[in-house]
This record gives sequence, structure tokens and C-alpha cells, in this order.
Amino acid sequence: MSSISTGASTPAISFQDVSKTYVGARGSVHALDNVAFDIQPGEFFGLLGPNGAGKTTLISILAGLARASGGAVKVHGHDVVADYAAARRSLGIVPQELVFDPFFSVREALRIQSGYFGVYDNDAWIDELLENLGLSDKANANMRQLSGGMKRRVLVAQALVHRPPVIVLDEPTAGVDVELRQTLWQFVARLNKQGHTVLLTTHYLEEAEALCGRIAMLKQGKVVALDRTSALLAGTASTMMRFKLDAVLPPDLASKARVTGRIVQIKAHDAKEVEAVLARLHAAGCQPEDLEIGRADLENVFLEIMQGESKPLPLKVEAAA
Repeated sequence: MSSISTGASTPAISFQDVSKTYVGARGSVHALDNVAFDIQPGEFFGLLGPNGAGKTTLISILAGLARASGGAVKVHGHDVVADYAAARRSLGIVPQELVFDPFFSVREALRIQSGYFGVYDNDAWIDELLENLGLSDKANANMRQLSGGMKRRVLVAQALVHRPPVIVLDEPTAGVDVELRQTLWQFVARLNKQGHTVLLTTHYLEEAEALCGRIAMLKQGKVVALDRTSALLAGTASTMMRFKLDAVLPPDLASKARVTGRIVQIKAHDAKEVEAVLARLHAAGCQPEDLEIGRADLENVFLEIMQGESKPLPLKVEAAA
């Protein structure tokens, strides 16, 4: 596939003071509050936030499935309301939900999807999508016969079948196996290198840390952080202690620890604090195993920002050069 060529002066996606208010019997709910940032052509951009933060609402407005209460959204300069046809041709969206037509084979579904965008004689690209997404042996299988993971691969292929310059992945690896995750990211990373813009929402923060050059974080409909991934990680000077423990942590350590099964993570700012934590563990009769000491990762930064434990980070709306 040839590289995408776009004018760098026009953002691939532009969210301009986007607000969304839902009005119901119990009053108004402000899902989005003046969300404003641009994503430049060729970026791999992450949109993160807890459940209910407004991510899906923002994606729905971008896709034309919901109407903003205020502000505007543009895709390569095309307003998603006033110039919706051009905007949607520029987008390929992989939704969270498994949506499929049970009456067609995989290849037929891709040909039909291609035809929606006026793209015909597209079999060579369809074959390439099937091969890169591990679907070649399922090309003639009915959609009803596929597993959930295979159906998700077809959703990715449908989003890409008209060769959109902007790819939106809304929780694309939720509930899928490791093989699909690796296959998907290898293929999407290759498309990104060819010039495609990628917008990713995910709860797997290790994916966002590895893939995204910039990240925006939403909380209660507002952008609370927006910067390069490296700058977000550098914004915390914390050292993280990670170890396994079978015993119960002392209350003073438990109050500041993150515990996942046997895995314990505790923030320590310097070597003296590391020594103090270890001394407290030993004094309480706790024997940590597989102790690791390293820098905080994106999950730590995310939790600090969402819990209001870190200093407010600058909202750098423009893309870094």
C-alpha cells in the first residue's frame, strides 16, 4: 500500500471546544466539557480515561453517531456535520461492540463495506487485509461461524477496507487473545509508518505507552492532561517498588500501595525511602519476593492524575515537532 500524503498544515482531527449534554428525567449530564485539541497527520495518538470519562461520546461525535451540544469536530478540515460525507470517507473506525451481518461471508462483508464508500475492484487490498489480519483461511466462512476474536479481526478489516487516512481504534483489543493483539499492532504500526493517523482508546495502558507518541487524558468530560508520552512519564520522579507478597501489608503501607493479587507496588521517591519501606516490611514479618525497583509507568501516571495526586500537567494542545 502506498504512503498517505496529507498537508501537515491541516490537522487530521480537530476537536474545537466540544461539549455534550444529555438531558433526561433526572436532569442534565455533562458528558463533555469544552474538549479542545488537534491530532496531526501521521500521529499515533492515545485517548485515555476511566469508564464514564467521555471517550466513547467523543468518538461517537467524531463518527457522526452523536451530535455535539457545542463546538465543532473536523477531519482533515471537513466538518463532521456540515461536510459529513467527506469526513466519513476519511475515517475508518473500529467500534467496541461486535457488530456484524450474519448473512454474508467475510469476503462478501468486506466487498459490501468497500462499496459503501464507492470503492470497487478492491480485491487485491481485501486479500492483503485478510492476510495481515490472519483471516485468509476464513475468507469464505459465514460471519456467524467465527469466534469473537475472529469477528473483531473482521471489524478491523472493515474499518480499513476503503483505505482511510485516519484510523480510530476504540478498545480494539478488549477481550481478545494475545495473538490477535500482536497481529493487530504490527499491522497498525506499519500503516502508521506509511502515514496513516491513528487515534487509540484503550484500558491496556502498556499498549498506549508503547505505541502512542502523544496522549490526552479525560476525566469527567474534561481534558486533564495532554502531552507527549515521554513528557507524561518524565512528569513523575517516583521510583516504583514492585514485589510479590503472601502476607498482609502493614496498614501504613497498605494505604499507599497498589495490590493486584500477590503483586504489590509502592511508590518511593529516593533510595532512603526504599530502605524505609523494606525495613517496615521486615519489621512486620513480611518477606517480599522478586523485588524490582524501576521508574513509574504510564499506569502509575494515569492513576496519579485521575486520583489528583500529581501536580496539574500542562495541556499542550499543539503537536510536538
